[in-house]
Amino acid sequence: MSQPDFYHLPKEVRDGLIAARARHQRATGGRLRVQVGDDWYPIRSCDDTGFEVGLDAAPKLRGLVEIHDGPRVVRSALIVAGDPNGDAMRYEFKRVTAARQNAPLDYERDGEAPAGLITVR
Repeated sequence: MSQPDFYHLPKEVRDGLIAARARHQRATGGRLRVQVGDDWYPIRSCDDTGFEVGLDAAPKLRGLVEIHDGPRVVRSALIVAGDPNGDAMRYEFKRVTAARQNAPLDYERDGEAPAGLITVR
C-alpha cells in the first residue's frame, strides 16, 4: 500500500487518519479478496510470497484460489496454509500466475500486418 498524501496535516491528525484507515481495512478487508469455489474471504494483507486472512473469516485453505481486486481477477495461485499470525492466518504461494487481460493467441502475429481493414463504398 502506498503512503497517504497528507503530509501537510499535523502529526496527531495524520496518526488518526492512518489508524482509521487500518481499522477500516481490518473491518472490510479492503478491496482484495480470495475466492475458493463459491466462497469469498477478505484479504488483510498481500505480498509477493503470500497473503493473510482473518482467523475469524477463513478456515484452513489450500489448493487453487483466485485473488480479486474488486471485480477484477488479479492472480491465480496455488496456496498452502502457514502459521497463524496473531488474529490472522498466513497463506504462502507455492505457485502464482498473474491474470491476463486478453486471451492468448494460438498463432504468431505478424508485426507488419494491418490492425484492421477499412473498406470504401
